[in-house]
Amino acid sequence: MRVLVVGAGATGGYYGARLAEAGRDVTFLVRPARADRLAANGLSVASPLGDLHIPSPSTVTAGALADGRGGAFDLVLLSCKAYDLDAAVSDLAPAVREGTTVLPILNGMRHLDVLDARFGAGRVLGGSCSIVATLGPAGEIRHMSEFCTLTCGERDGTSTPRLAAIEALMREARFQPRLSSAITLEMWEKWAFLATLAGATCLMRGSVGDIVGAPGGRAFIESLYDECAAIAAAEGFAPRDKVAAQARAMLTQEGSPVTASMLRDIEARARIEADHIIGDLIARGRRAAPAAALPCLERAYTHLKTYEARRAREGA
Repeated sequence: MRVLVVGAGATGGYYGARLAEAGRDVTFLVRPARADRLAANGLSVASPLGDLHIPSPSTVTAGALADGRGGAFDLVLLSCKAYDLDAAVSDLAPAVREGTTVLPILNGMRHLDVLDARFGAGRVLGGSCSIVATLGPAGEIRHMSEFCTLTCGERDGTSTPRLAAIEALMREARFQPRLSSAITLEMWEKWAFLATLAGATCLMRGSVGDIVGAPGGRAFIESLYDECAAIAAAEGFAPRDKVAAQARAMLTQEGSPVTASMLRDIEARARIEADHIIGDLIARGRRAAPAAALPCLERAYTHLKTYEARRAREGA
């Protein structure tokens, strides 16, 4: 099975590197500058699960794919920031041919609409991952926790030969792969949790513990999660009781240092996924229940869009 990993950043780069380490046929779709850097320095991973250096990772650029020099791929692993999605889809499109499966591991749901429209829903799996990783100054991948999962499944919940092939592909790689018969539900559950975490910690500029310890903080987080979960339920994917209880416990844990990566992006004056994580959730909530009140989500979204406007004005 030939695998195309879109990008060699912290997330996609980690999973792609581990697959290559396990002897799989992996190629990274990267920009020319990144291709040159990887050719010169290789791809390095520092991880509690074991360090790794690939001296000469296989890479391809969008231009090469467009010229037909990349060949065909059986699986495309798509990991990018939501604001880069449209460009990434255009770049990878020449690699998607008869028999190609696209496995996105972005948060939210909008990317599925984009991929379905471009390639057809039958080519696109549901996917989700949990990893704490970042790129170091030299382009190395720094993986900071032993917990590292990649979950995928058919969006209709069926078991198919291509899922079995993907499971075999990921076997023996140094992360925790899992097939799910309820991947769409799991994606919604994760989205409700992530939107709450991002909305609260960005708006309040603090960790979960900081917010919970402030007057009205716990009530705000609980109300925000209620809004997110209600939208998921209106879409037919109400979080399961056990999952919701775990989410609420994590989101209201006293003294918790947890923040969303979006807050770290704001503090670094970087781009954020405001529209994909919060804006699209509000839009879906409005379509499902036009009269529903979403005061916490709307306040969080106003804050994030204000940050984006200031960042643009100041030329960041």
